[in-house]
Amino acid sequence: MSGFAAQPGAQPGAQSGSAPEVRDATGSRPTPRELYSARRPARARRLALWHAGWLPLASGLLLSLIGVYCINLTGGVNAEGFSPLAKKQLVFAGLGLIGAAIVALPHYRLIMHAAPLLVVAALGLLVFVLLPFVPEALVTPRNGSRRWISLGFTDFQPSELAKVAFVLAMASYLRFRKNHRRFLGLLPPAIITLIPMGLIVLEPDLGTALLFLPALGAMLVAAGARLVHLVLILAVMGVSAPAMYPLLKPHQKQRIQAMINQITGDTSEADGINYQGFKAMTLVGAGGVTGLGASKSRAVIDFNELPEDHNDMVFAVVTNRFGMMGGMFVMALYLAWIGGALWSAGVCKDPFGRLLIVGITAIIATQAIFNMAICVGLLPITGMTLPFISYGGSSLVSVFLMTGLVFNVAMRRPPPMARESFDFDRERGKD
Repeated sequence: MSGFAAQPGAQPGAQSGSAPEVRDATGSRPTPRELYSARRPARARRLALWHAGWLPLASGLLLSLIGVYCINLTGGVNAEGFSPLAKKQLVFAGLGLIGAAIVALPHYRLIMHAAPLLVVAALGLLVFVLLPFVPEALVTPRNGSRRWISLGFTDFQPSELAKVAFVLAMASYLRFRKNHRRFLGLLPPAIITLIPMGLIVLEPDLGTALLFLPALGAMLVAAGARLVHLVLILAVMGVSAPAMYPLLKPHQKQRIQAMINQITGDTSEADGINYQGFKAMTLVGAGGVTGLGASKSRAVIDFNELPEDHNDMVFAVVTNRFGMMGGMFVMALYLAWIGGALWSAGVCKDPFGRLLIVGITAIIATQAIFNMAICVGLLPITGMTLPFISYGGSSLVSVFLMTGLVFNVAMRRPPPMARESFDFDRERGKD
């Protein structure tokens, strides 16, 4: 303990057997902050320079560059240089990196205190896009959906902000609680989740709404919820799912039928409800193992006229240009992002920090897996973007914000004597 020493003699009034009093060189008593700082190793008082948070950041940056390149391929055979969409995506990537740096600087506990304001703002914007009297200059319906707020130079999608706000709110709610280890204690987290989900479904945007459920489940597991309760809920949802089919809208039923057609090889609706799915699989298959050349791939993409090839179906463009090997490389980058994030969560002993990373990782992983499965015909088309790669400012900035939050937690190492989070005594059944 540099600078402080224990006095050899017992102090007046000290009880027998008590620890010797600590004083500095001048004989004055140190403050609690000085005493704690002296006891900590020098390394623990600094932010970690090398940590697992670099892995998600590097992976996300590489994925975004792949996205810019593939979006440029969708610009047409006569395009010269970067297409307008690719240029805008590059700008969005720069804004995303700036946003990641901003959320990584303050301690994540300060961001936790701002979570209620962020939740109110997100819910308010979700309600705003649903109001029928809002001018179309601000909220322009597209394909029957009201999801975007026009900012002039670009559009803003409130549901992307809602994902970040939800994870912050749920991590803050669960961090010191244990009532979720009882079956009825799962009701409050479910209500918190269903509110933003319901508003997003009304837009309608079923794909984004479904991302909240895996995030909730992962955070509950990380917070110590009993697996038997969660498995029971999943079983009830699975059994009751067929009963919900009559409640689906016609276009949602068509998407399910389109998936069945793709799996069974029925091409009768190749120019109808299966048009987008078959076009995507055609591009994927044309790429082969190593992909097509840049000019040939651009021509094939332009000839096939795949709807949303720069957005929801961009993975088909990736595999057409780089083949199966390129698709596997993209999957490896996502695995690197997920692995680095989970590594950071495992090192973190702060309940809020750990839950924050787990919730974010669940959203990114689910979104990536679902999008790639949709492009190869394994899941019905739900309008879900591919993180970091699909075109869209709101989507790209939001995933970089999530990456910045992961980096924030990862670079702050726990104190040496920190207690493990959510360490419940299961043997005794104490909750």
